[in-house]
Amino acid sequence: MKNRLEITKGGRFAKIIGNFGENVVCNWLSRSGFDVALIDHTGIDVVAYQPTTKKRLGITVKSRTRLAGSENDSVNLFPNLSGDGDRQRVIDACKAFACEPWIAVYVETRKQADLYLTSLENFEAKYIRSDSAGGVWNMSPKSREQYALDPAVKHVYFKFGSKNWRWQRSR
Repeated sequence: MKNRLEITKGGRFAKIIGNFGENVVCNWLSRSGFDVALIDHTGIDVVAYQPTTKKRLGITVKSRTRLAGSENDSVNLFPNLSGDGDRQRVIDACKAFACEPWIAVYVETRKQADLYLTSLENFEAKYIRSDSAGGVWNMSPKSREQYALDPAVKHVYFKFGSKNWRWQRSR
């Protein structure tokens, strides 16, 4: 019998996946030579400093788990691009911490996970559609191909597998 890893979300799943996504971002930046700190600040979740280049990033992290049938659903980044919305909070927080604003998107499905990281400037220049009411990170196959061709979009992916990770309900 094939061991399939199904997703059944627990009561605090949204909080847990959010924390997990932030920690994945921290891990991969730390592995890449950055000094990294999780912060609890409106607008950004991570501050990362690259000592060699003296680059400081302020990163907002959006983490999602997609169930079967919704794997290609986009991730809402900024519901309202104008005014005093989430985008402006990122910019304001980055100004306060002298950081360059960046976006991280962590999306996991039953079989795999993807982590994308790009600057807010790159996202706005290349990926906001004029007919969109807000900023979304598209996860369609076409969009993923575009990200793969863009050197300004960092990408790490994970394949999931399991052995003996099946839980029986008690009777």
